[in-house]
Formats: sequence, C-alpha cells, structure tokens
Amino acid sequence: MTASAPVASPCVHVCALDDDDICIGCQRSAAEITRWSRMDDHERREVLARCQVRAEAAGLLLSQPR
Repeated sequence: MTASAPVASPCVHVCALDDDDICIGCQRSAAEITRWSRMDDHERREVLARCQVRAEAAGLLLSQPR
C-alpha cells in the first residue's frame, strides 16, 4: 500500500484577513492558517469543508467543485 499525498493547502496567494480574521483568498481563519502544517489530513478536510461553507456564504462560489 502506498501513502497518499497530504491534503494540499487551499492557499491561492491572495493573503489578507478580513475584519473576522478570515483570509479573503482561501477562506481559512488566521488560526487555521497558523495550524495547517501541524494538522493531520482529517483536520485539514474539516477545515476545507468550513472554507467551502464560508465561501458559499460570502457568495464567492458560483458552482460546486467537481
């Protein structure tokens, strides 16, 4: 069995935090960004799910990713 690659960072190199400390580029919180490298894949997937919800709530997604 081969090991799979770790869940990739959602960073899109548009790094700026809004008033709620959420990155306007990737939708991660400042705490999530800081902890990312120490998270396991399960935690990273949970963060990505929250990012998806935040992006949808902000009207940033026009369609579901495939």
